[in-house]
Amino acid sequence: MTVADRTALSGARLVLPSGVVEDGRLVVEGAVVAGVGGAVAPGDLDLSGFTVVPGFVDLHVHGGGGASYASGVAEEALRVARTHLEHGTTTTMASTVTGEIDEVARQAAVLSELVEDGVLAGIHFEGPFISHNRCGAHRPDLLRDPDPALVRKLVDAARGRARMVTLAPELPGGLESVRMLAELGVVAAVGHTDADYGRTLEAVEAGATVATHLFNAMPGIAHRAPGPIVALLEDERVTVELINDGVHLHPSVLDLAYGTAGAARVALITDAMGAAGMGDGLYPLGPLQVEVKDGVARLVEGGAIAGSTLTLDVAFKRSVTVNGLTLGQAVESLSATPARLLGLADRVGSLEPGKQADLVVLDSAGYDLVAVMRRGEWVVGGDAFARVAAA
Repeated sequence: MTVADRTALSGARLVLPSGVVEDGRLVVEGAVVAGVGGAVAPGDLDLSGFTVVPGFVDLHVHGGGGASYASGVAEEALRVARTHLEHGTTTTMASTVTGEIDEVARQAAVLSELVEDGVLAGIHFEGPFISHNRCGAHRPDLLRDPDPALVRKLVDAARGRARMVTLAPELPGGLESVRMLAELGVVAAVGHTDADYGRTLEAVEAGATVATHLFNAMPGIAHRAPGPIVALLEDERVTVELINDGVHLHPSVLDLAYGTAGAARVALITDAMGAAGMGDGLYPLGPLQVEVKDGVARLVEGGAIAGSTLTLDVAFKRSVTVNGLTLGQAVESLSATPARLLGLADRVGSLEPGKQADLVVLDSAGYDLVAVMRRGEWVVGGDAFARVAAA
């Protein structure tokens, strides 16, 4: 579809930075939001009974639609991005998995072109600079210490498009690499780590600002050894990623994170692998094989959880209907907070004049996805809405 010159949506519940507006009106001109409010006019699309929220922003996603960013094949990367776009993710990172350094660098070169084309928001390197003890679905024999020279090699391979690197700060070179990434303007994320409380605090002081899928692939909380979870939750400089799929976290644990950090410091992610948007079966995750059964992805060898099959529309629905978040809190964690972390809040993450017309239309009863618009173009469902008849 082509981008319409002007589209007005009337009658919807709008979730805005200022709060929730019932029976609202939003005007799109070209690829941007031109205005919010005003009287209903002839030709408006009637969205009575629907809720409109900003397009979702995913910091951490590996695959979907049967494809993977780690394939290093542009056509597969496009399929991943399209799959998640159809589920409301209008801004997406591309996350790699552990592999040989030269191979991951090659993947980064391919993905950087899609960033330049506006398909992706950036590249996230998850591995190989992570702990053997907490490697999860990463191949142990390919793990490396975060030597700053190796970390820099991957960042350089992304040609200025690297936005985040996950590493274990307790490993040799870990703190030095965190400092280097901070100086380069790349987000340093603590994850797949065996770090204790003190070393995690050191990493934050060195410039780490993200907790990669908090609670997963790191030591749990003990009353005499609080570990990385407490250090990351309590520091206001840190944004914590959470996977709200009902598998990675018990609802009460997610509630605990929100109660400590608040929605402004929580970014809901998918950590999705190739089976997202697909059915059960066998799928690759980098060099490893994953079996998906009843929607849960686990390594064929060892049975460790191997990412998720989650999409962010499902994460939104769970957050509101299971965890009891307000619409404003859910929007903050799925859109505004990750956009702010990526330095994109001037363009995406909220429904405001001048920002990209990225939005998701949900059924107000059950919060199921009905339509998606990206940059003023209906990607899913736009033709279903009736136009308000001329007065």
